[in-house]
This record gives sequence, structure tokens and C-alpha cells, in this order.
Amino acid sequence: MTDLSVLLQLPFVQSAAVAIIVLAVASAIVGTALALRGLEFLSDGLVHSVFPGVVIGFIAAGTDGVYVGAGIAALIATVALTIASARGIGSDATIAVVLAGAFSLGIVIVSRSVDYASGLEHLLFGQLLTVSSADVVAICVLGGAAVLLVLGTWKEQLLVSFDRKQAQASGMRVLAYELALNIAIALVVVAAARAVGNLLVLALLIVPVAVARLVTRRVWAIAVVSLLVSVGCGLVGLWAGLWLSLDAGIQASPSAVLVLVLVALYLVVVVVTRLTAFAAARRRGSAAAAGRAPASAAGVVS
Repeated sequence: MTDLSVLLQLPFVQSAAVAIIVLAVASAIVGTALALRGLEFLSDGLVHSVFPGVVIGFIAAGTDGVYVGAGIAALIATVALTIASARGIGSDATIAVVLAGAFSLGIVIVSRSVDYASGLEHLLFGQLLTVSSADVVAICVLGGAAVLLVLGTWKEQLLVSFDRKQAQASGMRVLAYELALNIAIALVVVAAARAVGNLLVLALLIVPVAVARLVTRRVWAIAVVSLLVSVGCGLVGLWAGLWLSLDAGIQASPSAVLVLVLVALYLVVVVVTRLTAFAAARRRGSAAAAGRAPASAAGVVS
């Protein structure tokens, strides 16, 4: 097995590691706010709505055009979905229609313009091991902007999440804060377009927070745990993907391996928390039964 310290000396691995860490931090913070608002499905629609822009940018200017195309598509999709939601037409059915239509459009464009198999694979699953210094800079700028946007409106985001009617009654511009969060989600999606790919970025936004919510209910703790999970699984997934390729001889997308690591951790935590809750319930039941037994015995003696 190739030693991790040896792998980290390779420049392309270093770039991939930096990209993963930045994306993991941004995804954890934005994903926490996203989960508190229950926007998982809307974010799915936003992710897939960006895909045609990614394809057009890639066809027009190669890998350098991915961020531009994704950014334009993300801006249009974010404004459209936010307005639709505010006017009461942003139902699950509407989002599903947008999701299916946009994703299908992207596939039609890529199938007509570039080599279908390789082009679709690169755009959907990313090219984590080929990120350049320019990609790292773009990821840092976009991810940092997403984090600043969420943290700068954190108190307002919490109020909108827990009591939207109170936020509206207090005169808060709820639509503006909803748009700010959706823009932050879009920034993370655009940042991850080259490294992780359009299809897998949703896992970075949702799964770490889902793991954190299984083990804690405090908002600040959810953010911290999801950040640790996201960064840890990201680096483990990168190393596992490299090991499969270099030592096991299995060509596997590091981005896909990363997501599998996240999903595996989620399943393990689900099992552990369920078993722990079951054991605790049994102990409480045994304690209650033991407490009733002496009282019953005392009644018989008297």
C-alpha cells in the first residue's frame, strides 16, 4: 500500500487535497443552513439546473469555461427558483420538472457536441486529480464567498429557518435572505463543478450534515461535526481513490469514492445510533420493572 506521506508529496495530489478541504468546509457551513431550512430537494433542483451551463461552458472554452457557464446558469436558476418558491409555486413537482428538464437538456447538448462517454463522465463526476492551480484559486474564491455570505447572515438565516412568520412580522426582508442562501448554495455548486462534478456535489452539501444531525441537535455542534465529517471523509476518499488506482489496479473516480465513504459513514452512524437508542430504552424498561417489583412485594407482605 502506497504510503500517504508519499502521495502527499505529489503536486497533483496536493492540489486535489486543498480543493477537497476548501469544498468540504464550504459545503459543511452552507449545508448546515440548507438543512435547517429543509432545502435539500430545492438544492437538488439547483444542482441539476446548473448542468446545461457547465456543458455549454465546457464546449465553448474547454475546462476554463466550466466556471463561467456554471456561474451564469446558477444565477438564472437561483433567481428563478427563489422567486417561484416565494410566490408559492416552488413545489416539489415544479422543482422536479426543472430538474429533469435542465439535466436532460445538458445531456442532449453534450451528446451532440463532444465525445459522449468521456465528456459526460468528466462533467458529472469531475476530474479531482487534474485540478490546476487556477482551479484551486477559483474554488477558494467561490467557496470563501459562499461561507462569508452564510456567516454574514447567520442570525437572520436561523430566524427564517425556525420562525419564518415571526421574521416576516418583524419587517425582515425574508426573500433577500432566502436569495442569499440560495446564492451561497449555487456558489458551492459552481466551485465544485470541475473537481467533484455536477452530480456528486449534492452529497457534499447534504450527507455530512445528515450524519451530524444523527449525533447532536445543537446548531453550532451540527456545523462543527459536519465540518469534521466533510473534511475527514474527503481526505479519506481521496486517499482511497488513489489506493484503488495505484495499488489495487482499479480505475475509480476519486470523487465517487469520496461520496461512497460519506454514505458508508452515514450508514454506520445510523446503525450505531439506533442500537444505542434501543439499548437505552431496554435499560430504562429494566430499571422501571425493577422499581415496581419491590413495591409489589411490599404490598403482598403487608
